[in-house]
Amino acid sequence: MARKRKGRDISGWLVVDKPAGPTSTAVVNKVRWAFDANKAGHAGTLDPAATGVLAVALGEATKTVPWITDALKCYDFTVTFGAATNTDDAEGEVTATSRSRPTDAEIEAALPAFTGDIMQVPPAFSAVKIDGERAYARARDGETFEIAARPLHVAELTLRDRAHADHATLRMVCGKGGYVRAIARDLGATLGCLGHVRDLRRVWSGPFAVDGAITYPEVERMARTEALDAWLHPLERGLSDLPMLTCPAASVARLRNGNPGQVFPGNVAYGEEAWVSHDGVAIAIGRLMGAELHPSRVFAAIPEPRGE
Repeated sequence: MARKRKGRDISGWLVVDKPAGPTSTAVVNKVRWAFDANKAGHAGTLDPAATGVLAVALGEATKTVPWITDALKCYDFTVTFGAATNTDDAEGEVTATSRSRPTDAEIEAALPAFTGDIMQVPPAFSAVKIDGERAYARARDGETFEIAARPLHVAELTLRDRAHADHATLRMVCGKGGYVRAIARDLGATLGCLGHVRDLRRVWSGPFAVDGAITYPEVERMARTEALDAWLHPLERGLSDLPMLTCPAASVARLRNGNPGQVFPGNVAYGEEAWVSHDGVAIAIGRLMGAELHPSRVFAAIPEPRGE
């Protein structure tokens, strides 16, 4: 018999404005402790030096993480020209330098090559696995290796500011698996001046934006209080990119048990993935087959928040 997890049975999303310094895992652990939650996870790692949106899922909301991970994300970042580093950011060692600096027009002319469906080679210092081992572990050991290019969809890449010849601030909107550091590295190489990321901020991730996010110090200050509970978004926010269907009360138990259940007609095609709710509460995610939804993920009934 499985042992019950310790902590509160609480579900929802907390959008944290991550500061530079802590790892994404450290932020998740802090959030889990602050809520005394029995389960927590995040939807998309930020490097320790990066800031901005880190969407942390608690309880049943962790089942919706893949849909946030797959959603578009927006980053504002500054590229430093004239130097390449072994990590492709300012934390690494400089490996080469250049006196060349691009003009604004040259930068803007180069950006289209990095938009649309492109192939990108992740940084050597990344979590990509090579023969079962993380690339960053091999890089730290001084190994020489190659990482295969991966497909990436870049919906937007624009020059936002150029206050100094050595730096340029850009905005990128991209899909799953994108490395901003690799964009800075490859842009510098294309322009013939070298480059790396100086700073990086995630502005939004799927439905979650940095405007209105809770700060890391606020999480600590409000830990274990009802005030912190008030910052939680319902787990349904993590499903905003999926079409929704509703179901009658008679289908709720069937769907929660993983069985096909009748749903009301909606704007969802046969075989399409959707989530189903009853009285505004998420019941399951699955595929529509005729008049029934066949669940792939089900949600347990969520207890009322503390204080209600």
